[in-house]
Amino acid sequence: MARTYLRIDIVSDVVCPWCVIGFKRLQQALAKFPGQFDPNLVWHPFELNPQMPEAGENLREHMIAKYQISPEESTESRERLKEIGSSLGFTFNFSDGMRIYNTNHAHRLLHWAEPTGHQTDLQVRLFEDYFTHGKNLNHERVLLDAVDSVGLNRDEASAALHDSAIKRQTLAREEQLLMQGIRGVPLFMFNHDYAISGAEETSVFESQLQQFVEPSS
Repeated sequence: MARTYLRIDIVSDVVCPWCVIGFKRLQQALAKFPGQFDPNLVWHPFELNPQMPEAGENLREHMIAKYQISPEESTESRERLKEIGSSLGFTFNFSDGMRIYNTNHAHRLLHWAEPTGHQTDLQVRLFEDYFTHGKNLNHERVLLDAVDSVGLNRDEASAALHDSAIKRQTLAREEQLLMQGIRGVPLFMFNHDYAISGAEETSVFESQLQQFVEPSS
């Protein structure tokens, strides 16, 4: 049986925990339809903190100030994310010293990686580098190590990081998404039409995918 081609565009930031959760739930939903789909995942840039300084900020302090929550609420949120992540096979390792970084360089690499067929692999590796291993995603060596790990060319990636055209293209895509009214992530679009906003439960993704299942003859 021929598989149904399905393009899934995902708008996300690499330091967004709910983007990880949404992606994992999408994966779970796709697994409910073995052999049904030929999914093509395309990731698009969204910076939660485009003005973040190069050195980053303490994540705990940043979240408390940005969302006007108490330290206790911050702790509760982290524990909830850890539990959800664990149920989906992903490890969130939060600590009081964890920092949040500017993600523009990471998005440039993801933009460069799109035509290689390894963009999703790189996205997942960056999620793990940040949330599981606490790495600085604004550090060039960290980014190039991630590129190495998914089988992409390190030298080409290094050139891409310093390519002014790729920088302009990435920023232009971000601006385009903002002009389309996208103000939060994750966002999942199916075949350029149907969309799911947020890290919905796996059942929501299943219902969306069911619409693309070809009826049995």
